Amino acid sequence: MKHLIIIATLMVSGIIHSQTNFEKGMQKAFSLWEANKWDEAENMFERIANAESDQWLPHYYIAQMNSLKSWSEKDANVLKAQLDKAQEHLNTAMSISKDNPELLVMQAHVLTNWVAFDGMTYGMKYSGKISELYSKALKIAPDNPRVVSGKAEWDMGSAKYFGQDTAPFCKDLERALELFANFKPESPFHPNWGKERVEQTVAACKE
Repeated sequence: MKHLIIIATLMVSGIIHSQTNFEKGMQKAFSLWEANKWDEAENMFERIANAESDQWLPHYYIAQMNSLKSWSEKDANVLKAQLDKAQEHLNTAMSISKDNPELLVMQAHVLTNWVAFDGMTYGMKYSGKISELYSKALKIAPDNPRVVSGKAEWDMGSAKYFGQDTAPFCKDLERALELFANFKPESPFHPNWGKERVEQTVAACKE
């Protein structure tokens, strides 16, 4: 019995130690990111991802960083490398955490990067898929502010493209703002971004 207790204690302390390493690593990665040290932050997320094979969050942030970098990228080869890397890590994250609305939103963002870069080539290819991703995420998490705002912004962009009224989507964005006010992430490391962007878009709606 004593041996079992010792083994159990070792297992629990090992789990706590593992979680502590994960938390320390994530805190370090976010600190580097906030200090605008993108490459160092991304490298730290990669180290965490390699060490913590059951965690989807470091893969998520690697994908997000490469998606964000791609918005301003003009070189097709650089953009492809960034978005391929984002996709690789998203695929891994989705294998760890299936039907995760945060990952579905990030997948939609990565595909939107392609459409924004070359609408003629990728618009027809990915537009339907992006709409499907947001619809699926909305069914899973109808009160997730990133899901609601992401879908509303995508639908608004489509409406503008086809010369349709965007007012209904402004109401969806106002609802997203209300959801942001009450949203509580599962941990300090879970996604909690997007409010500022929605505030800007809602303000533009009222102009």
